[in-house]
Formats: sequence, C-alpha cells, structure tokens
Amino acid sequence: MTSPLSVDRIFGDRSFAEIGDPVMATADERRGLLAAAGRYEFGGTAPVGVYGTGDLACHALVRPRYPVHAMAFHPTLPLLAVGTGHYDGGYHFEGQLLLLDLETGTAISLIEHPLGRQVLELEWLDEQALRVVMAPPDDWQDETARVEGHVAVVRRPDWTAVPARSLTEHDLVGPRVPAPRPDGSAAAHRMIAELSTDWESRRNVRAVEELSDGRILATLDGVRLESWLPSGEREWMVPDLEGGREIVVATDEGSAWVGLVRRPGRRDSVPQSVVRLSLAHGKQLDSVIPSSFASLVCCADGRPALSPDGRNGDRSRLPIRGGRRIYFQSTLQPSGERNSYKGESWVAAMDLKGPATVRPVVPLARSARRMFRYSWEPGETHFGGPGVEVEDGTLVHAGTVYHGLGLQPGGSFVVRRETTDGRPQWVFRTDRKATTLDADAATVYIGYDDGEVVALDLGDGTVRWRQHLTVGAVSAVPTALTVTATGRFLIGTSDGRILECSAL
Repeated sequence: MTSPLSVDRIFGDRSFAEIGDPVMATADERRGLLAAAGRYEFGGTAPVGVYGTGDLACHALVRPRYPVHAMAFHPTLPLLAVGTGHYDGGYHFEGQLLLLDLETGTAISLIEHPLGRQVLELEWLDEQALRVVMAPPDDWQDETARVEGHVAVVRRPDWTAVPARSLTEHDLVGPRVPAPRPDGSAAAHRMIAELSTDWESRRNVRAVEELSDGRILATLDGVRLESWLPSGEREWMVPDLEGGREIVVATDEGSAWVGLVRRPGRRDSVPQSVVRLSLAHGKQLDSVIPSSFASLVCCADGRPALSPDGRNGDRSRLPIRGGRRIYFQSTLQPSGERNSYKGESWVAAMDLKGPATVRPVVPLARSARRMFRYSWEPGETHFGGPGVEVEDGTLVHAGTVYHGLGLQPGGSFVVRRETTDGRPQWVFRTDRKATTLDADAATVYIGYDDGEVVALDLGDGTVRWRQHLTVGAVSAVPTALTVTATGRFLIGTSDGRILECSAL
C-alpha cells in the first residue's frame, strides 16, 4: 500500500538528530554500536537511540517516559537494558527498567509494580545476570534516599524470552549501597562529537512558515528564529534563552513577529515578550511586552494579534489561526469566588476594527464578548489546544477532556464548531494529545504526541488517512504543522528537524 504522507525534503537534518540534546551515551565496540539518550522534558519523554558507529544510522529508537540514568548492552544478545526514573515530587522514586530488542526495535517494561523503581545503574555480569542499582522506593523518613540505593542481581536463563512486567519486588530486593547520581551529559557530548562533525543540539520546533521566495522560517528550543534557504543551507539564526514560539510574517515579508517562550518559573525575572525581527538578517526591530501572557496569532487579514492565554496557562490557550476575530478562553467565575479556578470556561472574541497596524492587536476587555461555552458536553471540562478559522467562519480546534487520572481513552478531540452557538458540526476523538493543527480548503491535518499525523475531511470529520511520521527508518514526533498549499505542508519535529511534506 502506498503511504499517503511523503517527506520530500528535510531541513536541519544531522547525525544523532533523533535524541536532541544527549545526556548519556554508552558504546558496544564489539558490535560497532552506540546507545545515546536525550534530555527529558517535563510531561514528555527522553529519547534513546541506538546508532551504528560507522554509518551513524539510527537502528532503533525508544521514548521512555522518565529521564534516563543507565544503559547497558547485553554481552551476546541483541538487547539493550535502559534504566529510567525520577522523584515524583512527593514521596516516591518511580521509573522503569526497559529491555530494547535491537532487531525488532520494540521495548518492554520489566518491573511489575505500577510505579516501578528509579533505576540508577545497570551492568551485565554475564549472559544471564543483570546487576541493577535502584533508588529506594520512597524518601519517607529516609535522609539518605537521594545518595544511596539498593543493589539487586536479577538472573534469567534467556533474556530474549523475559515477559513484560515480570520482575517482582522479590526480584529487586537487595542491600543498601552508595548510589551517586553523576551527570553524564559532558561525556555524551564528547563521544558524539568524536563520531560526527555535523551534530548540533536541536529540539522542539514550535512554528514553521514558508516565504514566497522559498525560504523557511522556524522557531525552536534555544532559537528565537532561524531562516533556511531553498538550497537547504541555514541563512541565519538568532539564539534565545528559551526559544521562540509563534511566527507571524508581515505581508511584505520584510519582517516577522515572534512570541518568545518564558516558563512559569522565570516569568517574574524574564517577562514574556513579542519581538519583531528583520527577515534579511534576524536583527530585532521592535518589541512588545504584553500585560499578561498571550499567544501570538495571525488573523485573516494578515495582521498579528495577541490572544490571552487565560488563567490556567497552556490548558487555557486557544490560538486560532486565520481568524476574522481574536479568539480566546474566558472564565466566568462563580458568585463570591473572584479568584476561583472553578469557573465555567467560555470562548470569547474581539472583532478586528480600524486600519491594520505594524504592531500586534491587543484585545481590550471592554470590547470582547463571550460567544459560547468552551465545553459542549454537559459535565465535561475541556482544555484548550491549537485551532484555525476556516473559510466559512467556523472554528476547527483541538483539545482534551479533564480527568483526575490524566488523559483517558477518547479524551482528546478535534471539533468543528459554529461560532454562533458553539454547536459541533463534527467531533473526532482519539487517545493522544494533539500537538499541532492546520487546514486547507478540504482537509484538516493534525499532529499527535505519539508521532501520528491524521488527515480529516473538513466537511464531515471522517478520516482521509492516518500515518505515523517516520524519517528514515525511525519515528518522529510532529510539534508544528503549517499548510503551504493544497496537499502540501511543513512539519516541525521534536528532534529539531523541518520536513517538507506532501500527501496523496
């Protein structure tokens, strides 16, 4: 069967691209392999790639849901043991012991307990014995829990036949030992730099745009904005403490506004700002510091605007591209609870009036109006996500349904809604969170955090095609998607690459 999604060109490609910023590396000289682990991001994953030290090709890739602390190649079998984990912020040191099959590329989690254990060290003593050093299960009345751990030796006659979740608490019992937590990132950087001359740390492309002359703009971690020539060479790059987020290109394509990322912990010392950069060389021409945190959006007439992010940060974001109005979430507070987070969420909007200006339009509270409830399902609380206003004025946007235990099956949605009353024309539900969304005249394209790209019929929401994004032989996670023409679009990935794509 022919794949509907085709990756036609790649910008920002390089060796070891899949792992982003390496924090640990270990070599198997006998087989000519290198395992490298990338940096973990809160709420995300920590990629582990296995590469050939000769061709530098990625032979296997897995994305654990905890930071990686240890890796060890089996002495004879095509297996890699991976130890992960972190402190949960309360009591527990949770994590996983993964076994990656280098021939199939599949990984299983071995620890039976639902919370697992934070695995700190791994060593194969022989073909059947694996030495495992783990943090204590928790730090309750344990002052040395962060510098000590428990060591156990797990024996299995054939590690290729070990079932998932088969290591019990009894298997992992062992004496208390010193257990330092060294930082292996410097050594990992050196190992990778010795093997590759083109390696560069790149992560999380957040926005991509194409100019009429074929140049491509992108924002990503640590990069305010960068420009790529049609030849595939990077023209210029502007570094930033944390990086850029949204891009709005001026109609004359001489400059672009960029919203900058500022994490909650840094917002007091480093306020969010929106900057205007020259597209000739990246120099800053202007800046705006919003009075509250906002998303930068491009309206239907091309002008930039600031959409308020709401009281609950990213969960209240509703950045709508191509809007005839500025849309955002507004919370109606219960009587007598001015500072409550229990309020009902509405979609609010401000009409665009007056002549277009160079600087972003800022919505004024007195000119905004509530349009309809954000959640169309009684009893459900919906969180925000990316969206677009399509040609007939309806909204297509993604979001998730709140649940105390996290995202549940069917708890992620994409919906097309009337702006008169919020009534859904159609709803598409999945189990994974949407990371990015855009649409052309006939199709809605959505990227998900498990690497899947889904194309929906704009008219009725049915699936036209769905496919997991791959670059070479391994998967990639879409973090930005922009339609450039019918059936053509750019995709930015979590590993810092920009893909020029087409669909059948």
